[in-house]
This record gives sequence, structure tokens and C-alpha cells, in this order.
Amino acid sequence: MSENKDFKPFVPASKTLPEFTPTSIVLGVILAVVFGGANAYLGLRVGMTVSASIPAAVISMGIIRKILRKDSILENNMVQTIGSAGESVAAGAIFTLPALFLWAKEWGTSSPSLVEIAAISFIGGALGILFMVPLRKALIVQEHGTLPYPEGQACAEVLVAGEEGGAKASTVFAGLGIAAAYKFITDGLKTFPSEVHYEIPAYKGSGVGMDVLPALLGVGYICGPKISSYLFCGGILGWFVLMPLIVLFGADIVLFPADVSVATLYAKGGSMKIWSNYIKYIGAGAVACGGVLSLIKSLPLIIKTFREALKGFGKGTETGERTNQDLNIKVILIGIFVLTLAIWIIPVIPINLFGALLIVLFGFFFATVSSRMVGLVGSSNNPVSGMTIATLLVASIALKATGMVGQEGMTAAIAIGGVICIVAAIAGDTSQDLKTGYILGATPKKQQIGEIVGVVASAVAIGGVLYLLDLAWGYGSEELSAPQATLMKMIVEGVMGGNLPWILVGIGVFIAIVVEILGIPVLPFAIGLYLPIHLSTPMMVGGVVKWMVEKKKNLSEKEKKDADANGILYSSGLIAGEGLVGIFLAILAIIPAGEEKTVGDVLGGFLPELIPALADVNVGNIVGLAAFALLTLSLWKFCFRKLKKA
Repeated sequence: MSENKDFKPFVPASKTLPEFTPTSIVLGVILAVVFGGANAYLGLRVGMTVSASIPAAVISMGIIRKILRKDSILENNMVQTIGSAGESVAAGAIFTLPALFLWAKEWGTSSPSLVEIAAISFIGGALGILFMVPLRKALIVQEHGTLPYPEGQACAEVLVAGEEGGAKASTVFAGLGIAAAYKFITDGLKTFPSEVHYEIPAYKGSGVGMDVLPALLGVGYICGPKISSYLFCGGILGWFVLMPLIVLFGADIVLFPADVSVATLYAKGGSMKIWSNYIKYIGAGAVACGGVLSLIKSLPLIIKTFREALKGFGKGTETGERTNQDLNIKVILIGIFVLTLAIWIIPVIPINLFGALLIVLFGFFFATVSSRMVGLVGSSNNPVSGMTIATLLVASIALKATGMVGQEGMTAAIAIGGVICIVAAIAGDTSQDLKTGYILGATPKKQQIGEIVGVVASAVAIGGVLYLLDLAWGYGSEELSAPQATLMKMIVEGVMGGNLPWILVGIGVFIAIVVEILGIPVLPFAIGLYLPIHLSTPMMVGGVVKWMVEKKKNLSEKEKKDADANGILYSSGLIAGEGLVGIFLAILAIIPAGEEKTVGDVLGGFLPELIPALADVNVGNIVGLAAFALLTLSLWKFCFRKLKKA
């Protein structure tokens, strides 16, 4: 396929504007750490992360244009390039590495060190960027009219519409402030419970509820009504079909992995006990099957992209024109070689030479898959978890075959999976950023260096965030269920030790196959089955708000598009605000305040002691639902904020 000669970037190649400047580097690094931390908290609660490119872009414009009084669209683009790297590194890390913390508690060993987490994160991120560079001309340039790269194009549109930067940035900051205050009131002051739950005695085994939190509302809006409804339907199948069936027919039976009868389990813990002992394994099987099916369906694209990528490695990547300059191919090959040696040689990384070679093989393979997949379906629908599951299955089987089993084999498998997960996530993010840069007329080489800067900052910060959250609440707890990492841990344990309830996992696999045959996207449905219904319910509310915005009468298509853009920016602020306050509350939860209490305990007990009615469960649930209704109303109002004026 020949290059599109008719395409003209927003900034021509002959024109040079400020781009890789101290301002863009500092602001980009700050946003990388902020959005990386916020997405880490979000992912550890609900198992999903969201793209940070657009919010980073509008915040950049709000600061650089309105505060610093500077005007360079390429400088703003560099900020979002560096800033969005934090979200991708966080996604890859939190999907896998918390498994090492969980094992450390089970085995009585030490948790992974900050150096180990930083090294795995940096190597995965750097490899993802280096693997993607030779793909740029094949995927970004030559297939400009074929692969849309939706987030990349949307980010370019936001940056081009720079005169609206101040208004758009204020929408993000409004969402951030409202979510921060809301989160502090509910989880800091414990004014009302953040999780509302009701058992349904007349329908034994079932229950319903929701986490009344801003981030989940925002995620639902960004995902939209279709994805949210698939998640919700998975939850309905688990909580209103499978769980009542288990209680009805298995009441007097002891079903592994539980060690008491189903009736005893239900009497002690209600529907939540049924979910945690049975449904999460069925959901794990469905998610694993969905990940494998998504890869199988992508095989033609994978083969085509892989072939083009191999051709790309044989060509030079740096040519004269500014908008056509990539990192030199020699730098790329040397960098990959050095990073591969580092995986093997650095003592804190529990991976041998065989594992390092597996990483290079799978890393380049899944970087090509990720780069093309995000071009078609966007970063939010990129099946990174599916790629990681496939890697863990192969790595665990291969390590077991070579005699590397037990603690050593399992930690090595998770470390390999962690690097690959970050490779796939950052390759997808880099592709979207380079698409934005291609449309705007940025210098690819400078963007690629900017991505590496973002990866370095995020890799250093993510270890501290993981340690802080583990110290505050612990992974696998109600506050931080770490669903993706728990799933990866289960898969490795199942292959290495054969101690999974395989019948439950098999039920999930066949549910996923039926869903696939019916033409329903498997991964969102399977994730909804795997997660508690308390998470998919508020996401469904966010999806309904977006549906109402899209269907609202008496609005032109442009007004609907602007309203939706406002909603996405406000939702991004909701996610960031809750994530940041979540990390702040984690800090309070580890600061001692005497008598075996922490500052967080003292703070959380203040209002319930002052107003005893708040401690009543029914009162708390009603207040929580009312607060969430007001939050939902604020999302609706901000969608149409300043719409008439615009």
C-alpha cells in the first residue's frame, strides 16, 4: 500500500513550532503521574482503566494557553503524549503485579520491591514503544484512510479546536473537584456507605446493589450504553440466574472451593458469599475464553500486521522531512537487545534467559496486535487482558515443562505476563498518540522520546502507588478487589498446581462460547459476570445518561456531538478526582493516630459518632442513593454546559 500523498497535516513539515520543551516535559510528567495513579486506583477497584489522552490534552491547553500565555499546538500534543503514558503503564502493572503481593502474604515472603516494580514497568513500557516504532509508517501513514484510530483522531480534533481549550479544561477540573469532594465525604468522613446492597429474601441466592461512586458513573458514560449494557447483562446472569440456581439445587451440597454446604454459606454471608465462592470462578473462565476468542478472531489482522512489521524492521526509519523522522533503527535494535539482557541480568527481576526470550517473542507479536487493534476499535476496547491471559497460559506451561515450578515458577510467569501486559498497553497508547501527531504535523521522533519520558516517570511512581494501596487496604479486600490481578493469579495457580475448580471455570468457558455464537461481544459480558453487580449497575447508569444525550430531541448533530464531548471530559474529571482522593485516603489509612487507630479511622468515625442515625444501614443506603442521583444529575447538566453559547 502506498503512502497517502494527498494528506496535509495541520502544521506543515516546513514549519517548526515549539514541541519538546521544558514546559511540555514538566507538565506531561505531572499528568503522567496523576492519571497513572488515578487509573491504578480505578483499575484495582473495577478491573478497567480509561484513556487519558483527551483530558491530558485539554488540561494542557487550559494551562499553557490560558495561564502561561503560550500558543503551540505541538507543545500541547507533547503534553498529552507524555501524560497518557501513565495510564497505559498503570493498566499493565495493576492487571498483573498485585498477584505478587497476594502471594507474598500467602507464602509469608516479602512483597516485590519498588525497584522490581519500577524495572518491570520501565522495561515493558520501553519495549512497547520500540516495538511500535517500525509499525508507524505501515499503520499510521500508509493506512491513514483505513485505520481510524478513534481516540487519536478525537484528541487531534480537541487540540485543533484550541480556542475552546479553557472552557473544556474547566469541565475536566469541575468533574475532578466534585468527585474529590464526593469521595472524601463518603469514604473519608463515612457520611454514607459507598456500597449500597440489598438481599432479596423472596428470591434466595440473589441480591442487588451498587457502588455509589463517581468513577463508575464516569466509566459507564465513557464506555457508552452498549458496553455498559453488556457488562450489566453479565451481572444479571450471575446474580439473578446462576446464584439462585446454586442455592436452590445445591443447598445441602458442599461444592469446592467452599468447605461448607451452600445453605450454610448463604446463611452466613448471603449472596456475596455465593458470588465470591462460585461465580467469580465461572466469570474467570468466561473472561479467559473471551480473551482467547478475541485473539482467534483477530488472526488474519495479526498475520498481516506481523508480516508488515517484519518488513518495517528491514527499512530505515529516519528520513529528511521533519514529520517523517522516527527513532533510528539501530537505536531501536540496540535498545531491544539491551532491555532483553536487563530482564535476564537484573537480580530483582525473577525471569531467566528463557523467560526473557519469551518476552521478546510475545512482546513484538502482541505489540503488532495491539497497534492494529486500537486502530480499529480504540484503546478502550483493546483486549490487553486477553493477550495477557494467553501469555500466562503459554508461559506457565513452558516454565512448568522446563522444571521451573512452585513459587519460583509462578512469580516468573506473573513477571513475564506483567511485562507483556505493559508492552501491549503502551504500544496501543503510542499508536494513538502518533496518529494524533500525524494529523497535527508533529515530529514522530520527538513524540517517541516523549513516550519514553512518560514511561520513566510512570514506572518510578507506580511502585509507590501499589505499595501505598496495599498498605492501606490490602489487595483482595472489599476496597481493592484487584479483579484482573486476582484472575491472572488464579490462571497461573491453576496451570502450575491444578488446584482450580475446573468445573466452574468450564461453565464460564461454555457460557462465553454461547454468548459469542449469539453475536454478543464476549469480553464486556464476561467481565460483567466476573465482577460484582455493584460495579456494573452504576456503570449502566452512566451508559443510560449517554444514551439520553444521544437521543435528546431539538438538538442538531453538532450540538449532540458537543454535549457528548462535554460529558466525556466531565466523566474523565470524575475518574481522576476519585482516584486522587482514593490515594490521599490511602495515605491517611497508614498514618498512626494512637490506640491502634489511624488518621483515616479517626476521620471516618467522626460524623457517625456525631450523628448516630448515619450509622443505620437503611438510612445510609437511602442517603447514598440520593447522593448518587444528584451526581448523575450533575453529569447530565454538564453535558449541556455552555452549549447554547458555543
